[in-house]
Amino acid sequence: MSVDPYNISPTMTNVFIGISGLIGAGKSTLAEKLAKRLDLPIFKEPVIDNIYLEDFYKDMKKYAFPLQVYLLNQRFKQHQQIIWQDIGGVQDRTIYEDSVFAKVLRDQGDMEERDYETYLELFRNMSNFMQKPTMIVHLDVTPEESMRRVEMRARGCETGVQLEYLQRLYKAYEEFIGAIAKVIPVIKIRWDEFRTADEVVDRIALEYAKLANVRAVTFD
Repeated sequence: MSVDPYNISPTMTNVFIGISGLIGAGKSTLAEKLAKRLDLPIFKEPVIDNIYLEDFYKDMKKYAFPLQVYLLNQRFKQHQQIIWQDIGGVQDRTIYEDSVFAKVLRDQGDMEERDYETYLELFRNMSNFMQKPTMIVHLDVTPEESMRRVEMRARGCETGVQLEYLQRLYKAYEEFIGAIAKVIPVIKIRWDEFRTADEVVDRIALEYAKLANVRAVTFD
């Protein structure tokens, strides 16, 4: 009989974990490993079924707003499903991260200000009905490494991804993580510091155990 050195079963059941990171950071791999390790359902990023993604990378200005609204709707549906099922889950990219992409698109002139404001208002209205995740795990990789991984996996819909775009996203993500950590516990991991996804899972379990212990002895 195997023994879990981190004794994570009692402390990490029915938890909602969001996996965050740049395009190509390795979110899907980690999400699958983490879901299997914790016996939680996995909620994958809607890439294959995304009806806008390929067109977006060909013409960002034309498809920026419809893509972001589409993703917002899909992630809201996933988010609520995790909450309503009440058994926890691992989500490959959360609804909160979409604002990072929307901001970059606005800043680089690919989304009009009125569309950006409409997007934000829609997100705020949705967030009034959302219960926050238990924690967010952010995979921190450089834009250059992200670009290398995107090129390596060679998805047809990602052929238009540019390094400059990833660099802007990275900067926006740094601001996002600093802000979201004030309301949701965040574990930030340099993905290339670990040799395997299993080691990252171990680290997450260990860090979450610390968070759980702190919560157990604090008074509301």
